[in-house]
Amino acid sequence: MFEEGQYFAPVTADEDGSLKVHLGADHPGFADPAYRARRDALATLASSWRPGEPCPTADYTAEEHEVWRVVSEALVTKHRAYACREFLDGKESLGLPIDRIPQLAEVSEWLAPLTGFSYRPAAGLVPLREFYGALADKAFWSTQYVRHHSVPLYTPEPDVLHEVVGHGNTLANPRFTALYELAGQASRRVVSTEALEFVSKVFWFTLEFGVLWEAGELKAYGAGILSSPGEIEAFRGMNIRPLDIAAMGTQLYDITDYQDVLYVAESFTQLEDVVGTFWAECTDDSIARVLARTPAHA
Repeated sequence: MFEEGQYFAPVTADEDGSLKVHLGADHPGFADPAYRARRDALATLASSWRPGEPCPTADYTAEEHEVWRVVSEALVTKHRAYACREFLDGKESLGLPIDRIPQLAEVSEWLAPLTGFSYRPAAGLVPLREFYGALADKAFWSTQYVRHHSVPLYTPEPDVLHEVVGHGNTLANPRFTALYELAGQASRRVVSTEALEFVSKVFWFTLEFGVLWEAGELKAYGAGILSSPGEIEAFRGMNIRPLDIAAMGTQLYDITDYQDVLYVAESFTQLEDVVGTFWAECTDDSIARVLARTPAHA
């Protein structure tokens, strides 16, 4: 299992302006010099982007396109079986290619007439306030690198498969993007670090790893589940708890493995009513009151 800090693959700048991605010793690409060089090059490419410009074009290799194909093909039948209706509607509207990695600029163009969302390229970890704040402007920060070819079916890192197959299909549906925007507005409204982390945890257990009931079946809507051929097969066996803002906002979790605690909405409408209302109305004071009466969950 990766070290928890490795999820963020810290990035540093060299004197010449190029970036270096620091992979942990447990990372599958750690001993692969070609992969490490590729990660550095893609991080440096992303750092060249300036607001107002289209996302820079990543010249993906045949091996990287193949990883995308393997994962995308594996998810075709799994999405039909396990994804909620709103995700499937977004996926049909967006029409992502299966045989190649689309450029972020392309996906932004496809999203524009659907929901108005667009992508911004991320070299590495984007600070919480900047990442979530961008959602209020209908912008989503995305990595451009591809998971290591030795582990195509799962990665704890948010690679381009997670960002585009997972989030991109939700960003194509206006019911989803209304929630993304509310989360972004909430992140800009709150001031304290504690409140921001609470908002972030609610996002984690909903738009990243959320599940809901649909026609009597447990379905997934979280991008983290829907971009992982392994996790999408496992989520129904996890510890499923009722949707609860206080519980989600204080629940501890391991970012390096399948999520073993999930919170289920009775419907997409309940998700909008409960989580959407929380993000629309939360303040530092309201979150502080919840924290004062809710211990952190192990």
